[in-house]
Amino acid sequence: MYWMLLLVPLAIVLHYLMPDNALLVFGATAFAIVPLAALMSRATGALASRLGPSIGGLLNATFGNAAEFIIALAALREGLHGMVKASIAGTIIGNIVFVLGLSMVLGGLRNGEQRYDARSARMQATMLTLAVFTLILPASYKAVVPGAANTLQDISLVLSGVLLLVYLATVVFTLRASRSGGGGHVAHDVHGAPMSNARAALLLGGTSLGIIWLSEILVGVVEPASRQLGFSDAFTGVFVLAVIGGAAEQATALVAARRNQMTLSLSIALGSGVQLALLVAPLLVLLSYVVGPAPMSLEFGPGLLLSVLVAVIITGQVASDGRSDWLRGVQLLGLYAILATLFWFVPDLA
Repeated sequence: MYWMLLLVPLAIVLHYLMPDNALLVFGATAFAIVPLAALMSRATGALASRLGPSIGGLLNATFGNAAEFIIALAALREGLHGMVKASIAGTIIGNIVFVLGLSMVLGGLRNGEQRYDARSARMQATMLTLAVFTLILPASYKAVVPGAANTLQDISLVLSGVLLLVYLATVVFTLRASRSGGGGHVAHDVHGAPMSNARAALLLGGTSLGIIWLSEILVGVVEPASRQLGFSDAFTGVFVLAVIGGAAEQATALVAARRNQMTLSLSIALGSGVQLALLVAPLLVLLSYVVGPAPMSLEFGPGLLLSVLVAVIITGQVASDGRSDWLRGVQLLGLYAILATLFWFVPDLA
């Protein structure tokens, strides 16, 4: 996908020369972010594989969802809280349902029944379930307690701190297990030839700056472009922005599955969901106090919560026994199509 890097200067030129053509700028910018995210993922994997399990694990935890985080942060600065929440929920659903389902289909058709680490899968599914139930609490509190708007922000702050502590404990546990030979993949660079640390660090910095710049452009045109396409804000956040930010990580998971590395593929898909729910979402809540026009709470809409909850429960059942085949993948893809259909025909679902 690196030929798509040609779209980076094109997107910037279109932004300045044709600012009124929101749809063209949106399309060029969205596709331009994909190769930058792929290069960022590759640079992160190259550095992590050389810096040892502790630093490498921290690096992967930091940059694993960097593209999604940067796009969400740009939307947060514009006060688009609904879009931020929709993109977070959509990326979680996309990774644990669409990416995992497509990985099972591709891997199963090529390799037959595949095996993976069931214990790791159950641990990640448990973390996702904990995060989803935590996200349900603010909306439930608001529905039950009249006039809870002021207290809701305080609750969101406390819950964000709890989720960050749980994520930190998960990272520490994973790194200790890796050091003691307990398994797990610290890095996942399944593409390309090795690169030096200096080149990887330079590439990581350059791609980060590029994604920050393009994310600002993308967020500026996302609403008018969505209206021209006939997309609701919820559909755009859940099924458009989510795909753009996670494209590189998703491609890595698919390649790993085809190479019969299903443990790695599942670790990428579920691990990305865990990072988003336990790290990115609460971090954005904290940053909203210094970035953007108003603080953001952890109150997600009922449609988003129900969709994520269903996705987590079904994915946990599918991935709990340590084996996968193409039929299970088709079942997950069917669920993704059902959710996309609902968000398309019911714009206010979020």
